[in-house]
Amino acid sequence: MVRATLIGFSAILMWSLLALFSSLSGEVPPFLLCTFSFAVATLVGLAATGRRGRPRAPAAKVPLMAWVVGVAGLFGYHFFYFSAVRSAPVVEANLINYLWPLLIVLGSALMPGEGLRWHHVAGALLGLAGTVLIVSDGGRFAFEPEYMFGYGTGVLAAITWASYSLISRRFAQVPTRMVTWYCAAAALLSLVCHIMLEETVMPANTVQWLAVIGMGLMPVGGAFFVWDYGVKHGNIQVLGAASYAAPLLSTLLLILFGISVLTMPIALACLLITGGAALASKDMILRPGRKPTITAV
Repeated sequence: MVRATLIGFSAILMWSLLALFSSLSGEVPPFLLCTFSFAVATLVGLAATGRRGRPRAPAAKVPLMAWVVGVAGLFGYHFFYFSAVRSAPVVEANLINYLWPLLIVLGSALMPGEGLRWHHVAGALLGLAGTVLIVSDGGRFAFEPEYMFGYGTGVLAAITWASYSLISRRFAQVPTRMVTWYCAAAALLSLVCHIMLEETVMPANTVQWLAVIGMGLMPVGGAFFVWDYGVKHGNIQVLGAASYAAPLLSTLLLILFGISVLTMPIALACLLITGGAALASKDMILRPGRKPTITAV
């Protein structure tokens, strides 16, 4: 269980690169960026499957609901997220979006074999408080009625990713390599949305192309494979609370590359998020040998 949780945590490390890669990708529009990223992720999945030499699972053996959850989770989350940041101020949209780790921790109480305890909730709330400090620049944000559509799609993004993460645990018998086909479907849907909604702007130089490919290898691609394994076989409460490290690490990377600056709110957020993740991980740290109980459907 500890190993699976650590594998899942590597997705959080990858997601921390999203803002950096996005800032280096130039003017490539969101859905085209998703098309490239999901396509790269599909190629990575196919290469990994071929290297292991395992036969691909026939589609007939994968429940239809698993397909729905996988494709809707990957594509739906990014559709709602990009709609939110385009329809509302980015600070408020990001704040609403980062409700998903808290929803995972709270929703895990409804999963078979799981139990919600006070330190899971407390750890998630500490992480949420730290995230507020980061995305609101020290707590300075305001919600305006004119942006209600953007706020609403931000809520849908949070619900979509939390639901995808929680429901995926009920399909533990579905191999993680099926994420390859979820990414392929998401790439096609992203391309359709790009053609219908956006003007094509391709990467202009080598740095931008490397940023786009990097997104597909890690934050909008490779991370989905390790996250799928982590939420199916690891400690989902710990992963939910630890997910708040993504905006923190993302901000620290922007500071390291000179795109942002270190402030007191960021330093305080570091303490809140780190403390919250440690508190939520108390059971795993003290009882690392406990095995999860998973019900497959």
